[in-house]
Amino acid sequence: MVAGCLRNAAAVATGVGTKETIVVIAAGERWDDGTLRPAIEDFLGAGAVIASIPAKSRSPEAQVAANAFLAAESLLGETVRGSMSGRELIDRGFAADVELAADLNASTTFPLLTQGVFASQ
Repeated sequence: MVAGCLRNAAAVATGVGTKETIVVIAAGERWDDGTLRPAIEDFLGAGAVIASIPAKSRSPEAQVAANAFLAAESLLGETVRGSMSGRELIDRGFAADVELAADLNASTTFPLLTQGVFASQ
């Protein structure tokens, strides 16, 4: 298992290479009442990873995520800042974290889960 996001999408795509089957899951968040809340930055991060992997065959869901990322790519900062979680973080004083989260392919490494520990690859 690897952890990917907007910041390391290309590195993750390179790391998983040409594996036969790849499953990409957008993490999401929780509302205050504990129910699941979609997180656009996670969905776009999943789409960025998918869009960076050469398409042999993709499920319709994977293609929609890749298409959403490609459509938002030129406006990632604005999109993440304007999202529910982006606005919440900015309001709580974490604007710099929001900017970091939207920095596409800023990292050339990714964490790989090995024997219960994530290690940089």
